[in-house]
Amino acid sequence: MNRWRQVLLSLVVASGGVWAQSSTSAPVAAGPEMAPRSVAKMESDQSGLRLGPGDLIEVNVYGIPELSQKVRVGSGGTVYLPLIDAVPVEGLTPEQVQTEIEKRLSDGGFVRGPHVSVLVSESATATISVLGEVTRPGVYPVVSERRLFDLISAAGGLTDRAGRTASVTHRRPEAKTENLELPQDFSQASDANVAVRAGDTIAVSRAGVFYVVGDVTRPSGFVADRANLSVLKALALAGGPGRTASMGHAVLIRKRGDKVEQIKVPLGRILKAQAADVAMEPEDILYVPTSGGKIFAARTAAMAFQAAGAASIVAVRP
Repeated sequence: MNRWRQVLLSLVVASGGVWAQSSTSAPVAAGPEMAPRSVAKMESDQSGLRLGPGDLIEVNVYGIPELSQKVRVGSGGTVYLPLIDAVPVEGLTPEQVQTEIEKRLSDGGFVRGPHVSVLVSESATATISVLGEVTRPGVYPVVSERRLFDLISAAGGLTDRAGRTASVTHRRPEAKTENLELPQDFSQASDANVAVRAGDTIAVSRAGVFYVVGDVTRPSGFVADRANLSVLKALALAGGPGRTASMGHAVLIRKRGDKVEQIKVPLGRILKAQAADVAMEPEDILYVPTSGGKIFAARTAAMAFQAAGAASIVAVRP
């Protein structure tokens, strides 16, 4: 037995926690201390992690502080610990590493009934990807179970173009995707605030935008995250028609794949309740021309697209 091990064993023996193996002495049980509840909770939170090179772990042997330390997983996927030397940990969960260390301490005759905890302090491999309409999309490190809203917050929150749905794709214990409706107020409790773990991917949807341009008070693009939009609601958001608007020649421009449809909208009759309101879809353009002069169908679409491209986007949550 080399010198450093003898020194360590003498310290541990002095604490009353363990005996070195000999022909006349047997290993003594480790101290009766139990893991604090907070530590047990952290162990549970990290149960799904898999260790890899670069991870920093904290190993605690209860009742024997001399054997507790922080150690980083080497490039070969192993850690070196007092008394038991190299322990392969790559691909194992913290719980599996705990069991292996306890077995080696017990089988080697160093500690009787050892209780070991392994916590991940830093993880080079445990990350969650946050994509879509968040301020800072990217890959975020996690070392324990988190909640969806925590990760959205870490990514800077939602953008003005964000929709009200998000998907969470879990990799463990089995691959599955949850589609969730995000609340208006993130400070309130919500069933959408699901648990997320390392390896998951979060994607926040992009809300559709509809445009109201031409002779209206506030030509704009409006973020739409609801399906109950109509021409009347869109016109109201744009401040209503201008004084010189041609109410009988309004057109709804709608793209269907590579084709562009032009749907006539009798605004004057709709406002008088003489015609049914017209439903709008995301990316629709309601174009209200100015009265006077001739209107050509080919030019109407071109002018509408040009105006929509120049319109400012307004986030509206109807």
